Amino acid sequence: MHFIHALLLTTLVATPLVGMANTCDTGRLQSPINITASQKQKLPSLVFDYKNTPLVLANDGHTLRIRINNHSQLKVGKQIYALSQVHFHTPAGDQIAGEVFPMGAHFLHKSTNGQLLALVVLFRLGEPNKTINTLLANIPKQVGPNQAIENTSIDIYGLLPTDKAYYRYMGSLTASPCTEGVEWIILKEPITVSAEQLTAYKKVFPNNARAPQPINQRPILESI
Repeated sequence: MHFIHALLLTTLVATPLVGMANTCDTGRLQSPINITASQKQKLPSLVFDYKNTPLVLANDGHTLRIRINNHSQLKVGKQIYALSQVHFHTPAGDQIAGEVFPMGAHFLHKSTNGQLLALVVLFRLGEPNKTINTLLANIPKQVGPNQAIENTSIDIYGLLPTDKAYYRYMGSLTASPCTEGVEWIILKEPITVSAEQLTAYKKVFPNNARAPQPINQRPILESI
């Protein structure tokens, strides 16, 4: 059995999938983390099948969520995960060797057997991102349910880097109840967002990231 799959089975047995209120404080497999060391291994390639989707956004008062229901999916080895939403954190939360990234995008997936997978794209300041421009122009002004943006679609690939090398670890939801047993994939190559775009986003959604959590001797795998 592949190491990460064995780790996953162990984690799911050891950690209840029904979150408890105190898991945020007592859990030992919490997210995000600061990746300071990793084990390089030949990990499965990430095979993306993301489709252009009519733009549906939700302003939940904390972040902007892109709702997706068009059979977009990510294949990791033999396992297929359906993409359900993308949302953003400022700063990113996850760090690499202590680097704080000003923004991160979380792509939330779920397999047919209920396994959650969060894929993270990190941002550095640089050139503006066209997809972010589309989002900024359509942020719902009121906190509330999903809003379909008329005559507008979005290309999710505009939020992905070219290089798909990654880190992988077992973690948790980043908001209460901080349920553990969530697979995390952190793409190693950041993409860019301009200072102006970041400022515009943060005017609506100020800093909303959870601080890095203790690794607690978890193995962090790195693709080669």
